[in-house]
Amino acid sequence: MNRFLKWIMILLVFVAVGVFLYAYFEKGAFTKVLSPKDTVEYKLNDLKLEVFYNRPSKRDRVIFGGLVPYNEVWRTGANEATTFKTNKTLNIGSDSLPPGKYTLWTIPNDSVWHVMFNKKQYKWGVDETMKAMRDPNFDVVDLEVPVEKLNNTVEEFTISFDNSTDNLALTMAWDDVKISVPLK
Repeated sequence: MNRFLKWIMILLVFVAVGVFLYAYFEKGAFTKVLSPKDTVEYKLNDLKLEVFYNRPSKRDRVIFGGLVPYNEVWRTGANEATTFKTNKTLNIGSDSLPPGKYTLWTIPNDSVWHVMFNKKQYKWGVDETMKAMRDPNFDVVDLEVPVEKLNNTVEEFTISFDNSTDNLALTMAWDDVKISVPLK
């Protein structure tokens, strides 16, 4: 019986060391991630769209005109640059977006937002000075969309696809603001 307890103790030590190492190397393994990663997809017939982004939370902060300044390029989320993939050509405003993977950038304002689809891929959304890394020479689509004020607060930044009226749109909502980018 004594030998059995010895092996159990050795096993428990190995498990404890394993949990410690996992927690050490996997940053945030036991804490809530402040801006979790998310992927949204839209599929209809042979059209496939996908957006990868990080979802920051409001956490009692002033978002637009505060945390996200007006009239400055925003990485449209947190951490890595937000990406948008399409397998078919899309008409966005008066521009055409060929199939491919793009980074998605915005310039928020109180009444309209500029939305840019950029063909360059960036490892991160901002540089060491916290300025957006977007190079406008790689913009494929640049359009303005109106801001819609919401009655309820959206706590986590949310990107989704809306096809509820048979008019497909890429929507973005956070705090008391929502925008819709028409996709055809």
